[in-house]
Amino acid sequence: MERQTLAPGFWNDAEKAKVVQKEHGQLQDTVKEWEARWKEVEDTELFLEMLMEEKDAELEAEIFQKIKVMEDGLAQAELECMFNGEHDANNAIMSIHAGAGGTEAQDWVEILMRMYLRWAEIRGFKTDILDYLAGDEAGTKSVTIMFKGHFAYGYLRSELGIHRLVRISPFDASGRRHTSFASVMILPELDDSINVEIDDKDLRIDTYRSSGAGGQHVNKTDSAIRITHLPTGIVVQCQNERSQHSNKYTAMKMLTAQLYELERQKQAQQAEGLAGDKKGISWGSQIRSYVLQPYRLIKDHRTDHEVGNVDAVLDGDLDPFIKAYLLLGK
Repeated sequence: MERQTLAPGFWNDAEKAKVVQKEHGQLQDTVKEWEARWKEVEDTELFLEMLMEEKDAELEAEIFQKIKVMEDGLAQAELECMFNGEHDANNAIMSIHAGAGGTEAQDWVEILMRMYLRWAEIRGFKTDILDYLAGDEAGTKSVTIMFKGHFAYGYLRSELGIHRLVRISPFDASGRRHTSFASVMILPELDDSINVEIDDKDLRIDTYRSSGAGGQHVNKTDSAIRITHLPTGIVVQCQNERSQHSNKYTAMKMLTAQLYELERQKQAQQAEGLAGDKKGISWGSQIRSYVLQPYRLIKDHRTDHEVGNVDAVLDGDLDPFIKAYLLLGK
C-alpha cells in the first residue's frame, strides 16, 4: 500500500486541482438549483395571472400544488445553505452500536437503523449496509451504513452521539418500563483529495464468512474483511460485496475516514487545550431521548427541540431536528 500523508498543506498541484474542480462543480450545482427555483417562481406567477382571469378550479389546484413544491424546495435550500463544514457535501458512513440494555438495546439499534433508512428513502439518498451483526436474541448489535447523496454528511452529522429510548419492554413479561441506549457515529466518506498515512505493517487483515439477519447480506464464501489498525486499535469490517477485493477497498475507506477524524479531533483538542473525555454509551451522555412511556415525546437535549409525534420521527421525519441543530451554527 502506498504511504500517504494527512497534511493537506503538502498537496501537490494535481491534488489542489482536484479540490478546486470539486468545489467548482458543487458551486455550479448550487447556482443551477437556484436558477431552476427562480424559473418555478416565474412560471407560478404566470399561472396566477391566468387564474385571476379565468377562475378555473382545476388550474387553482395545480397552482396550489406548485406552490407546495416550491415551499418544500425552498425549505431544503434554506437547510443546505447552513452546510459550511469542510466535508458536508460528501457521502456519509454511519455506525450504530448497542449500549447498556442488553436485548432491549439491540432492538433499539434495529429501530434506529430503520428510522435512518426511511429518512434516506424519503430524501432520495441511496444506502448500502456495509456491515451487520445480529443481536443474540433479537435486534442488531451493530450496523454500518453508507449514505450516498448530495450533503449526506451535512445532514447526518447532527445525529452523532448517544440516543436514549424509554418504553415498555416487549421482551419483559412483567411489562416494566426499560431504558436503552445506542451510539451513532457519523463520518464523511473521504475522496482522493484527502491523504491519510497508512502503513501495511500497521494493519492486521482477517477474512471471515458474511452473516446477516434472516439471510440478508449473506455471502457463501469467506469474502468479508476485518481490518485492525494496530497503533490505534480501530477495527473496521465490510461484508456487503461478494468480492473480497471490493470489501477490502470499502473497509480501507472506512478506516481512512476514522483515522482522519481521529487526527482532526487531536488537532482540535490541542488547539483548544482540551483533554477530550469520551462519554460512555449510558445514562447522562445522550444527545436525544425518545420517550414512548409514560408519555410520548422526542427531545433533543442540545437544541431543546421537541416533537410529540414519535411515530413520524421513527418513520424518518428527522429534518426538524437536523434544522434545529444546524441553526446552532454547529
